[in-house]
Order: sequence, then C-alpha cells, then structure tokens
Amino acid sequence: MQINIIPYRPEHKPAFYQLNIEWLDHYGLTESHDLEVLDDPTGTIIERGGHIWMAVDGQEAIGSAALMKEHEGVYELAKMTVAPSYRGQGISKLLILTCIAKAREIGAKKLILFSNHQLQTAISLYEKNGFVHIPVEDSPFETADVKMELVF
Repeated sequence: MQINIIPYRPEHKPAFYQLNIEWLDHYGLTESHDLEVLDDPTGTIIERGGHIWMAVDGQEAIGSAALMKEHEGVYELAKMTVAPSYRGQGISKLLILTCIAKAREIGAKKLILFSNHQLQTAISLYEKNGFVHIPVEDSPFETADVKMELVF
C-alpha cells in the first residue's frame, strides 16, 4: 500500500462525492449545503480560492480533505474523510497536516471547522492537531453542534 496525498482533479469528483456522502448519510448528517459542495467541488471550493486534496492508493481515491475560503485569512477545514477499509492507518493525519501546511503557506490567520458530537475520532484528531473548541456560531449546518478553530 502506497498512500499519496495529491491535489484534486476533476476526475476525482465521483470519488469525492461518494467518500463524503457515505459518512454523512451513515451519521444522518447530510444537508443541502453538503450536497451543493459535493455536486460542484470545483465551483464551490476551488474557484472560490480553496483547495482540495485526495488520498490515493495507487489510482484509487480513498480519502479527501478541503480548505474552503471563508474570508480573507480564514479557511474552513471541510469534507475530510477516509474510506472505511482504510481507517485507522494515519491517512486522516496526513490529510489534516497537508491542510494545515497549505493554510500556513497561503498566509491564513485561522482555520475553522464544523462537526458533530457523534464524530469523536475526528474531534480527537482535530484536538491533537491544535484545534480548540469555540461556541457554535454562523454555522451553515443545522446538525453542527461542534465548532473548532486553529489560530496561527
């Protein structure tokens, strides 16, 4: 197994959609805002100044993570997932470290993220990488009951 983190390309769209809709549906968290992003990742993320990475095993896309530009200097860590059969192997850590490094490189002042209390493994990963809990405000998601930030 050779896992690589690579920039998103248009041919990744079906895998990006499937990887994310799977966990969203599993936890009952799928919302219209998610579908808008998953249906048009190029238009909703990349063309608005964001970035998407895919974790790949050979040619197979097995994970994703995105930085969505919120305002100048503020990005949202979003759509981070790893295929169930690949979980527990450190791939999420590679994805989050890639996002944090890119945020620093582009001069971000802070990263924010929205989550749900059900996602304890993800929340633990965020905490281990310096994110702290803040009040949930301005969430585009009805089901988001966790908000965290990482200030640079």
